Formats: sequence, structure tokens, C-alpha cells
Amino acid sequence: MNPEDIEYEPVSVKAVLAEMKDTAELLIDLSYSAVLHANDDLAAEVLDLEERMDILQLQARMSLMMAARSPEDAEELAPVLGVVGAAEKISDAAGDIAKVVIEDIGLPDAIRAALPEAVETTIRCELTDESPYAGRDLGDINMETETGVRVVAIHRAGEWVTNPDHETTLRAGDVLLLRGRDDGLQTVHEAATGLRYDPPDVPEPTIEDLERAVDSIVLMKDMSELAVDLAYGAVLFDSEGVAEEVEELEAEVDALKSRFEAWTLRAASRVEDPVSLRGLVQLASATETISDAALEIAEGVLRGIDAHPVVAAAVKESDEVIIRLRVAPSSDLAEATLGDRRVKTETGMRVIAVRRAGGREWVVSPGSETRLHGGDLIIAKGTRAGAERLGELVGDEREFDE
Repeated sequence: MNPEDIEYEPVSVKAVLAEMKDTAELLIDLSYSAVLHANDDLAAEVLDLEERMDILQLQARMSLMMAARSPEDAEELAPVLGVVGAAEKISDAAGDIAKVVIEDIGLPDAIRAALPEAVETTIRCELTDESPYAGRDLGDINMETETGVRVVAIHRAGEWVTNPDHETTLRAGDVLLLRGRDDGLQTVHEAATGLRYDPPDVPEPTIEDLERAVDSIVLMKDMSELAVDLAYGAVLFDSEGVAEEVEELEAEVDALKSRFEAWTLRAASRVEDPVSLRGLVQLASATETISDAALEIAEGVLRGIDAHPVVAAAVKESDEVIIRLRVAPSSDLAEATLGDRRVKTETGMRVIAVRRAGGREWVVSPGSETRLHGGDLIIAKGTRAGAERLGELVGDEREFDE
């Protein structure tokens, strides 16, 4: 469906905002994956998903305009319209990143060879009628536990499932976007399609210090994605504290972008064809746009503008929260790893970032081996009950942010 074909119909603003959030995060993830793995198929999915975001924006704008019946309504709705406008910037920036691959704007051929070992691969495959996955839900397949591969999205007959869960049923013809390590992807790809998956061959790096540039790209991706996640969380849960973290992330992404541009300019003097690095410049610019848009999303919260009642009602109904908690030096988590204390299992909360005490150092997407120290600030997502349990575990006696 094209955006030009959209007509007004009553939709839940809460549902649209939630889908816009999931879509924005997926757009960032897929666009960077397309660049890092030089994957034309993923880049094409980004452009299709960008069109879906255009439709969501129109639906949100029409619903919000219909909700405004007084100057007071307009004042309260203005920050929500800002959220919608910022989502358009994120979508366009992700499209610009994907076009680096589709239009062959210019990237080092060996960029995949320089990827950190911990970075997972994202691939696209179409589920066949004969696949043992067809007609089964993800909980029954237990794919992530058995193979380490997870389905990050499903493209189904022109529609998107951007946040599949254990109850999501896979159907023949589904286009699955899978993330994991190459050995697990080989297993899942063969089961889904009946065909062998062979990782692409990559040439040896010919640019000095390419690994440092790729590390910067991965970090910019993680930080911009986290900034968008937190920005939507700040709006949905009306949390000024979370909005302040978006400010910190935006400043950090700006600094990373400056350092990355400096590396690119120095590298241009050492390669035969400097134009071959033009895509890196576009990548840095698009990343800054994404982090700026995240700050725009959170701006209403930072200014202390109350959300419109329709958004406040959505927040009240939601069982998910984003929290910030400080690790007390005497707590059970101080000097322990997330795996040691089985944080996710024991509390149901997923720690999505850690900001180290006494500085601006971030650990984005921490894993089970991430060690926490007294004074660290952790940001986590999950249920309200889980937030209380996590608060007890870290020894933070303050009321958590909602």
C-alpha cells in the first residue's frame, strides 16, 4: 500500500506509536547490517520498511489532528506531533544508509572482514512449504535456545511483524530476517529454505586501521539505536531521567561522528580511489541525524510538557517500564557480572545499557559477562514488578523512574 492511498480511519495512537518505535529500531538495525555485511537484500527490505513508516506517520498525524478540539489539546499534542516528525527523520536516515549499499556509493570492500568477532550477522530468507518451521510458532520451534539465532522481523505478504514473540506463527512464504552467528544461521537457513547458507567470501583489508573505523561504526549503530529506544521510552513512560540519558547519548554520538569523519579524511589520502570512501561520509551524517531525531522525540519530556491524555492513558495501561538505577557499592550486584547474578532470569528485566560511574563511558547492549561496579548507572526494560525486584538487587532505594 502506498502512502498516497491512505484514508483516515480510527486507530489507536498508543498502537501506532508503539509500532513506530519498533519500526524505527528495526530500520536502524537493518540499515547498518546491510552496510556492515554489504547485503543488497537487507538494504531492499529497509526501503520497503521505510515506506511502512511513511504510512504509520500519516495515520498518527490524522489521528492526532482529529483528537485536537481546543487550544489546550493542541498544546498537549504538539510534543506528540514532534515524535512523529522525528520518526520521519529516522526513517529517511536509515534509507540513506541502505542506499550506500544499493547505489554502490562507496565502501571498503573488506569492511566485513574487519568486523569485531562479537558482531552477529543478519540475513534474509524465505520460508518454504516443506520447511519444518512452517505452521509452527516460535515458542514451539525454540530456535534461539537451540541455534542461537533469533527472528528479528517477518515480512509477510506486504505487511510487517516487527516484534515477533514466542506466540508468532511462521507461515510458508514468510520472509524471515534472522540474526545470529554463522554456524547457527547455516542450520536455520537450511531448515527454512532447504538450501545451504554459505557466508560470503571477504577480501583482506587493504586500508590501514580499518578495524578501528568498523569499531566506530558498530558503536555508533548501538548508541543511535539505544538513543531512539530510550527516547520513545521517555515519551511513553513520561520519564525525565530517561530523557536526560538521551541527551548524553546524542552528545556522545556527535563526538563519535567527528572522530569517524577525521579517520575517513586521513584514510582518503592513503587509498588509490578516495571516492571509494564516500559511503562512510554518508553513514556518519545519517547517524548524526538519527541521534538528533532521538533527542527531538524526548524534547517534550525535557521541557516538562505534560503528555496528552490519550498518551497518558496508554502509559497507564502499559505493563512495561524503562528504569534508571544506580548500583549501590554495598549491593549484591556491585563487582558482579550480570550473568553471575542471573539478572534477567531473576528479575525479568533486560539491562540495555550501563553508564559507568564518574564518566561518560557507555556499555551498550551489555552481555552476561558485563561486570558492574558501585556507582554505575544501569538502564533496563521490563515489567513494573521486575523493576521493583531489580531495585532491591542493585540497592537503589530511590523510587525508580517511570
